[in-house]
Amino acid sequence: MTAPGSSSSDRRDQLLDAGLALAADLALPAVLERIVELAVKLTGARYGALGVLAADGQIRQFITVGLTADERAAIGHIPRGKGVLGALIHEARPLRLRRIAEDPRSVGFPVNHPPMDSFLGAPVIARGKVFGNIYLTEKQGADEFSAEDESALVILATQAGVAIENAALYDESRRRERWLEAVRDIGNAILTGQPAETVLRAVAHDARELVGAATSAIVMVAQEGGPASDLTITVADGAHADQLHHLPVPMEGSVSGDVMRTRRTTVLLDASSDARTYQPMIRLGNMGPVVFVPVIVGGAAIGTLAVANAVGGAPFEDEQVRLVETFANQASLALEYARAQRVRQRSALLDERERIARELHDGVIQSLFAVGMGLQAAALRAGDHEVEARLESAVAEIDRAIRDLRNYIFGLRPGLLADRQLRQALEDLVLDFAEKSGVTAVADVDPELAAELAPRAADLVQLTREALSNVGRHAEAATCRVSLFREDSLGVLQIEDDGRGFDTRAPHTGQGMRNVRERVEAIGGRLAIESIRGEGTTVRIILPLS
Repeated sequence: MTAPGSSSSDRRDQLLDAGLALAADLALPAVLERIVELAVKLTGARYGALGVLAADGQIRQFITVGLTADERAAIGHIPRGKGVLGALIHEARPLRLRRIAEDPRSVGFPVNHPPMDSFLGAPVIARGKVFGNIYLTEKQGADEFSAEDESALVILATQAGVAIENAALYDESRRRERWLEAVRDIGNAILTGQPAETVLRAVAHDARELVGAATSAIVMVAQEGGPASDLTITVADGAHADQLHHLPVPMEGSVSGDVMRTRRTTVLLDASSDARTYQPMIRLGNMGPVVFVPVIVGGAAIGTLAVANAVGGAPFEDEQVRLVETFANQASLALEYARAQRVRQRSALLDERERIARELHDGVIQSLFAVGMGLQAAALRAGDHEVEARLESAVAEIDRAIRDLRNYIFGLRPGLLADRQLRQALEDLVLDFAEKSGVTAVADVDPELAAELAPRAADLVQLTREALSNVGRHAEAATCRVSLFREDSLGVLQIEDDGRGFDTRAPHTGQGMRNVRERVEAIGGRLAIESIRGEGTTVRIILPLS
């Protein structure tokens, strides 16, 4: 049976016209509405509808014909793809029913939905993939739809599938074009030395735009070199950006913290109801579906890039997640480049300091030393006590100036130990300990290693002082040796005595030992203690050498 006023040839002509229209129009909503209108017209249906599926299998786009705007609004939420409509999707074959309610899969209609009896539906398929469904109800002039109606609807469903796929391919090509442009612009910004914050703002903006998200944010360690437990939103873009910017975020109790620990992308369907999230951030941003991607620099995760849709918004598809991961890599590259620039600038500064130190040492100090020697020679030949005293005073001033310059050099070039401070300090410390304790103590210090460890001189002197104090108070030793020497690529500060020893397996809660351990850890070293009862104790502080 054909629709009223339509012959079989008319129907074929109209189906052909529909195919030509699809080939000429890429505006998907208009094309799909035209298909549904044509299906209603060709089959004599009162109502028609077409649902397009999202990646999660839920209907995300719903086009209706035969309902007014008020009737549509009164029905409420679009269908969820269950019951008879779900059968079209999951079984992927046409379905023709005389009465919908008689089918066991029917789940009824929502409140305010118009009554419907006869039903004709078909899956929307292209290249074996189900994109949605199209269905018609309330055949006019007959109790049910005909086989000819079904054939026409299957053709229209196929055309709808082609239209949806073409539109998806077109959107994908446009998105890829915009993605390439964004990646190029961000890459240029990195290479031209734009500030890291400027690049991160571009990353957050482009990532949000390309996936169609409402909000984006970059969460990072609050301060470079600071504790990783302190995070903050350094960049925010889109909705609620002003409220989110600079918001503190804890490492513990946040998805950002979890993503940084695991270094894996996390996708949430609804962050507002997820107990793993930091709710102050989620509420301020009105975040529903969210993607969190780690930002990794130098092999360590230092933050996350998050993009979010509003509560109740569409979840993110796999392709969108991959795009966000691409932009997180761009953020990582920007931060890595900024770090490399800081290292280069720091290296240049150290080189300049080295040059100044060399000039001072090889030029100015040597000149002052020569002047001092000349004045001393003049003082010996002066023959006048007053002149001799003045010349000796001038020589003393020159000596003080030389010492000051050496200390300035020490500040400019930490690897150079001014006035042999560490070696002399250790030797003086051992001598003072021997005089006060009565223990025979000796110092054996590698002078080159002492110069290399000059930046840690204060810590090493304090560690030696603490260890010698323990020997004097507890060891009852007769002899003690303090040694500073190389062992392979490490430096070793060793304090050994022949005292009574102790059980190293027993807990030691003394403040002195705690101080030693904490100070050793603070300078990046390792503490090892060996002790035998009645034979003595050896304390070894093992230090990496740069």
